Amino acid sequence: MQKSITSFVCNECGYESAQYLGKCPECGEWNSLKEFKISNSKFPISNKGQKEKVQPKKLSEVHYEEKERVSTGFLEMDTVLGGGIVKGSVTLIAGDPGIGKSTLLLQLALFVSNSKVVLSKAKDPKHQQSTQPKEILRSAQNDNKRTVLYISGEESEDQIKLRAQRITTNSNTNLLLLSINNTDTIVEVIESTKPSLVIIDSIQTVDSEALEGLAGSVGQVRYAASTFTRVAKSLHIPVFIVGHVTKEGMVAGPMVLSHMVDTVLLLEGERFTKTRILRSLKNRFGPIDEVGIFAMEEAGMIEVKNPESIFLSQKREHVPGSVLVATLEGTRAFLVELQSLVVYSKFPMPKRVASGIDPRRLELLLAVLQKHCKLPVETMDVFVNVPGGLKLSDPAIDLGICLAVFSSLKNVALENTVGIAEVGLLGELRKVSALDKRVKQAEKLGFKNIISSESHKSLSQVMSSLSK
Repeated sequence: MQKSITSFVCNECGYESAQYLGKCPECGEWNSLKEFKISNSKFPISNKGQKEKVQPKKLSEVHYEEKERVSTGFLEMDTVLGGGIVKGSVTLIAGDPGIGKSTLLLQLALFVSNSKVVLSKAKDPKHQQSTQPKEILRSAQNDNKRTVLYISGEESEDQIKLRAQRITTNSNTNLLLLSINNTDTIVEVIESTKPSLVIIDSIQTVDSEALEGLAGSVGQVRYAASTFTRVAKSLHIPVFIVGHVTKEGMVAGPMVLSHMVDTVLLLEGERFTKTRILRSLKNRFGPIDEVGIFAMEEAGMIEVKNPESIFLSQKREHVPGSVLVATLEGTRAFLVELQSLVVYSKFPMPKRVASGIDPRRLELLLAVLQKHCKLPVETMDVFVNVPGGLKLSDPAIDLGICLAVFSSLKNVALENTVGIAEVGLLGELRKVSALDKRVKQAEKLGFKNIISSESHKSLSQVMSSLSK
């Protein structure tokens, strides 16, 4: 008789226990252990009793070849992935509902199925400033047909076809659609068709009869992830898996899911703005400090090669409360506008409202302005906003926040002023990373009045020079 094993797995860190525990001993979270059952394998172990001889190799004896990469059709996405899609890799892309994950992957599928282009390592004179390995496009040899299998557990084939027609009008015979929720059947289809790329949307909707639990449970997600990873590695087929996120913005499901895949991508952005940012949280084949910027349009995702066109508004001349900052996303520097509004408060506790920045950071900087610059912000309502739907956590924007508050409070317009510095509790200006790159980007766009830790030593010195 086939037996089943009951196990309790932490939904946060993947810790396993034979019995239920109220608090996870590994991560300390309460009520995070979930029960799931898995059947023992009915296949006997081959060569039982025989020990396989394992011999370690020297580092010099290990043979390594540069892996061939397939272009996604988006230069921004290729950069985030480290140069393109690696064959046999498993990529998890997560994001809020309606953020554009399915649309981005459908555009990727349409491009790959219509293209005979791959990426190979070579020198490219057009990308001399890039920190990534130089790459060019070349025609793939012996690859006349690229079949892409798009599997959806959330939508029917008709719904996917309707979205594809909205993205492109070209007919496509290499894109295969399948609406199914069974994990084992999906594996059988992949093994029979052997496509060049597989997209599964999403892992929280698939389940298997091999173990108990509803789709999206800890056991089902772990089983599906391990099964898809095994197929991708054995057949050398790249697999993209769509995942959901929690209300805290983390990848939903057990933490072991992020450990099992090769790459974890996070698509961010406000639902009511067009801006979308693709980040890499984990990448075994490339860097994790690159970002891709997209705009969500009616025809799908569009690359934004000039971020300033989104984050710099067409402001009027001589408007107080507006200051530019040079932020760094990955290895890319671009300018963003900060807006501030300071008005007299009628309440005993003035308001502090921040959109796009950390509210606690705003309170800290206001305390520095009050202490070291003698600004009467303790009686003022302060509002700070980052237009364009971008969320900034770069410490280099500290000086820009202080300048925007000063500009609105004193009703002084700071035209063509860019602030690049971190502000300490003692009011000093601290140097930030990649300062030269930020300054060059500001000068490239024609801004000459750049305030940084190299031009001024303290925040009070900056305010004194602006008040003259």
